[in-house]
Amino acid sequence: MSRQVIAVVSPFIDKHHGTERRVAEFVSRLADEYEFHIYSNRVEDVDLARVIWHRIPALRSPHLIAYLWWLAANHIWRWRDRNKGIVPDIVYSPGINCFDADAISVHILFAGFYRSMEDQLRLGRNPLPAWPRVIHRRLYYALIAALESRIYNRPVRLAAVSKKTAVDLKRLYPGSGDVSVIYNGLDLECFSPQRRATIRCDLRRAFSIQDDEFVLLLIGNDWKNKGLTCLLEAMAQVGDPRLRAIVVGNDSPAPFRSLIARLKLETRVHFHPPRRDVETYYAAADAYVGPSLDDAFAQPPSEAMGCGLPVITSRQNGGSEIITHGTDGLVLENAADSRSLADMLRMLLNDSALCHRLGAAAAETASHFSWESHAQKMREFFEAALREKPRR
Repeated sequence: MSRQVIAVVSPFIDKHHGTERRVAEFVSRLADEYEFHIYSNRVEDVDLARVIWHRIPALRSPHLIAYLWWLAANHIWRWRDRNKGIVPDIVYSPGINCFDADAISVHILFAGFYRSMEDQLRLGRNPLPAWPRVIHRRLYYALIAALESRIYNRPVRLAAVSKKTAVDLKRLYPGSGDVSVIYNGLDLECFSPQRRATIRCDLRRAFSIQDDEFVLLLIGNDWKNKGLTCLLEAMAQVGDPRLRAIVVGNDSPAPFRSLIARLKLETRVHFHPPRRDVETYYAAADAYVGPSLDDAFAQPPSEAMGCGLPVITSRQNGGSEIITHGTDGLVLENAADSRSLADMLRMLLNDSALCHRLGAAAAETASHFSWESHAQKMREFFEAALREKPRR
């Protein structure tokens, strides 16, 4: 019996980026069940002997121009292949990559994101040398938001990364089709209490962490949105010299230097770049704190849960949906409420039994979100799209 053909349209695929890793994981696990034709500039971390890669050359240019080229090129490549007899049963896209997708995974809604960024993208809020970059970003976000309206306001099968995103989809695009919710998966061998315990002592020494210090971890690339301001304010309110924070990402610490100095936290907040063995940061930490202002599904809190760390995140993070407050984590109802966050930090700092209980329960919850279970959900998603395509 011939396998059904799925065309996957994604600019690149690897296991080092969130959205792209999800694609790599489910393609690797379902390649024996479906015939995957991948249309992409670059494919890594996938066995190319089990899939068919149609390489589309990337255009080296500003992001907006490169995206427009990618959008046109993948349609041209697929049209050419159709004339050669390669006709997919469904077209799948992780995001806004083509106009004809039958199934789309939704990890961010640019219409809402663009509105949230409008103030930061005003020319008057930026120095003159930054204006070309700001204008470029405004044009790119506006284009993606416009494409979202066209692509999502039609009967296409959608998979939202959280219930929060599913609700936002229906609110912003009432003409959209059925929406499934498929949470992110985890590498439960990498992110596990056993792995954390094995490397913890060496990593604590490498980061010069004293035995009596309690280390908070925050990972992400937009530290303002990830809630760093609230975290710093809460640390200052707790006022305990044992508290220390490790902040990881590609963002610039410069905008936070004055706040750190005013709160007298210069010696207790440390910035580090991302690294591929990100589990080393979880091993060195005592708790993960991510009071996101807005996140469809922040991956680091769930990774920290897999490692057996007590986790604090905000209700504004769609990932909080897998947490039961007080049982396997703590959920901050208002991401800007530094006073409540400070109370939570005091609880963890002064109650090692609570930390152990939350961490153990967190690891148990995370065990239900393996990449294998994620692939099973994607299989169900594809089968639904295949059943619905004739009706569309």
